[in-house]
Amino acid sequence: MPKTARLLPGYMVDRYRAWRALRFEKDRAWYARLAEGGQRPRAMVFSCCDSRVDAVGLFGAEPGDLFVVRNVANLVPPYAPDHAHHGASAALEYAVTVLKVAHIVVLGHSNCGGVEACHDMCSGAAPHLEEETSFVGRWMSILAPGYAKVSDTGSREERLRLLEQEAVQVSLRNLESFPFVKSAVDRNLLTLHGAWMDIGEGVLHVFSAETRRFAPLEIASA
Repeated sequence: MPKTARLLPGYMVDRYRAWRALRFEKDRAWYARLAEGGQRPRAMVFSCCDSRVDAVGLFGAEPGDLFVVRNVANLVPPYAPDHAHHGASAALEYAVTVLKVAHIVVLGHSNCGGVEACHDMCSGAAPHLEEETSFVGRWMSILAPGYAKVSDTGSREERLRLLEQEAVQVSLRNLESFPFVKSAVDRNLLTLHGAWMDIGEGVLHVFSAETRRFAPLEIASA
């Protein structure tokens, strides 16, 4: 048995009780339906595990709407038969081949710590991340091709922002490397989407394959 696990922190217990009383009881029938009938999400979202980014809240999702994978810097690893990055790849396979999601969204964001780590590692400013024992460094090596594209661009701040958006594009390209994803896209059963969120401004920027750029999503006037 685990020897170090403890009871939940008090604030989490309080919030669970509030959720149970205010949300669950009101939608008890819907939760029962989800439990018995299984999930049928329309979309999958690859989002960063950053606590400031909430894809469920951002898109107004209800339970059963989104199949969400959160990891450092919202990265999708390339297809690899050795399955070294098995967690994200397994979730992707399940979403596409079993749940039959119609959309996959890669959601990046501003001020991403994982992207900053990649920048510093690739520029030689963080040698500890280059060690084989660094989980962060090995994971962020997925983004190394993106760093190569922005390494000679502007100031550090400008490079970081561009690299955050490169993280989305690298993940989109890696998605296309999975045979089952490519097959679903080719048969018009699946569409891929990229987005980047400016946390401080609350503005979502969407990626266009035609222009190869991110543009802010227009907000309807009140």
